[in-house]
Amino acid sequence: MDFIGRVQQQWQRERPGVDVAPLGLIGRLHRIANHLTVELVALYAEYGLTEGEFDVLATLRREGVPYAMAAGELARNTVVTTGGMSKRLDRLESRGLITRRVSEADQRGRTVSLTDAGRELIDETFTAHMENERLLLGSLSADEVEQLTALLRHWAENEGL
Repeated sequence: MDFIGRVQQQWQRERPGVDVAPLGLIGRLHRIANHLTVELVALYAEYGLTEGEFDVLATLRREGVPYAMAAGELARNTVVTTGGMSKRLDRLESRGLITRRVSEADQRGRTVSLTDAGRELIDETFTAHMENERLLLGSLSADEVEQLTALLRHWAENEGL
């Protein structure tokens, strides 16, 4: 029996009138998410990046040529506050991985762009990231990965995520 199974048993013993079935899924998802975060962050650190910095560089890279976005749009696509984004951008800019310039569309706004060095770093990191994720899924068969992906997609869509 795994950790969550033991926790469920304890709660069933202590609170027999409470349905603890949801804990089986939510508890396991939470533990797996924590484990995955630790593993992913460790890989990003090997490339000198934090999780947030990886997210910024990856978002710009996915955007395609010219690998640029308005700072506000970048914040929305990475689900961070503009204040948090500013700190990330400061660090990335000081390392020569991005540039910021006044937006042509709105003189008050800024456009964030990947530099060549930023693109090279995110390409290298992303390749390693995908291999790392493949390894993290190694205990599941291809069919299990497909089934779990479909279930989680369905759940996320129903939650508006």
